[in-house]
Amino acid sequence: MPESAAVDASPNELALPSSIPDELLSACVHCGFCVPVCPTWDILREENDSPRGRLYLMRAEADGRVDPAGAFSVHLGRCLGCRACESACPAGVPYGHLLEQARARIPTRPVALRRQRWFLSALTNPAIAKFTYAVARLVRSVGVARALGRVLPGKTGQALRLLAATRPAFGHGPAAAAVTEVVDGARGTDGDVATYALLSGCVMDGLFAHVHEATRRTLAAIGLREVEATEQVCCGALHAHAGLLDEAREQARHNIEAFERTDCDWIIVDSAGCGAGLRDYPAWFADEPEWRERADALALRVRDVTEILAAELGRAGQPHVASGDSPILEGRVGYDAPCHLHHGQGVQQEPLDVLRALPGLDVETLPSSDRCCGGAGMYNLEHPDLAARVRAPKLAEVQRGGFDWIATGNPGCIMYLGAGLVRSGDQTPVVHPVELVDRAWS
Repeated sequence: MPESAAVDASPNELALPSSIPDELLSACVHCGFCVPVCPTWDILREENDSPRGRLYLMRAEADGRVDPAGAFSVHLGRCLGCRACESACPAGVPYGHLLEQARARIPTRPVALRRQRWFLSALTNPAIAKFTYAVARLVRSVGVARALGRVLPGKTGQALRLLAATRPAFGHGPAAAAVTEVVDGARGTDGDVATYALLSGCVMDGLFAHVHEATRRTLAAIGLREVEATEQVCCGALHAHAGLLDEAREQARHNIEAFERTDCDWIIVDSAGCGAGLRDYPAWFADEPEWRERADALALRVRDVTEILAAELGRAGQPHVASGDSPILEGRVGYDAPCHLHHGQGVQQEPLDVLRALPGLDVETLPSSDRCCGGAGMYNLEHPDLAARVRAPKLAEVQRGGFDWIATGNPGCIMYLGAGLVRSGDQTPVVHPVELVDRAWS
């Protein structure tokens, strides 16, 4: 390697351990249960593009037998980070955490690193993101994103299709009515009315404010009271997935401090990726005992909105809307599980329980519900062809199903599934489950 290249290629300019901890890598017994559930192995049929193969590469890099700029970088870069392997693993290998640490060791040239950080700042830095999302909402609202997204090729067309998919299916609508059997039921740990702080997030706050409002209305309908958590920031998950662990930890510290100052029972999240990020904070601070303890305390309070709704509806039984018993929504819902909810957090039944409690809706899971849609944060922009191949079977299921709505609880999944439907001219809306609850309770 020329001397200049060696200088330019640095492991993300981060303060990193000399290698990935051996005790985590040695947990893998190479049984192969992870291989058939891996979307990239299923398509490429390459051992190095399976979780087991990538763990071999991590071990080889840690031992100095593999150049992190070579095959190590290629095959780890192709990983979706869907964590389906974690659900299949009998040994409990924390693959998602290992992937983040491994990606932090991939050499990145300064130009590419600056571009990556600029893109993330445009989405997550409040001072910049405010402008980014204002422009995006304007482009979305006048219909330009959908119209041009259907015809433009490449990354520009893809970005417009992703944006078009964020448009609210129901608008902002009236406040949800109180659910008569539940409204007085929600209680906190001290027996008083339960309180919560909502994670605002970055993409959620910028493009999915309608989901936040639906969350607030439905939680108010079951008797919860919101407490504002000031000074919270982006959860850091996008940075962690990209291997920018120092940046991720810095955002995590801000959030830990912000939520420590907030006296509430739960930290409620309506984005699966953000929820998994918050619950992963303890792993991010594995080498910092003080912050690890504080991260543990935060993670114990994190709940996906469907966990809260399912618990209350399950306790009170089938609800009846105060404004009448006639269903406001009628139709078929296809549910697709977000990877970071289903695999990352183990929240699998609750979204279905909530949707199936809504009168007038016929709810079924997509056959590939536990498989990744291919969106995976920025993955679909970095690996568009492979992401599209991962998504194709799922889109076929949607289009064969004749659904009135597709429900999934993560912004990236809503955007990527929706983008595929926009490209094909399919008008089926992709919504968050809480939007259907909010509409049904209107």
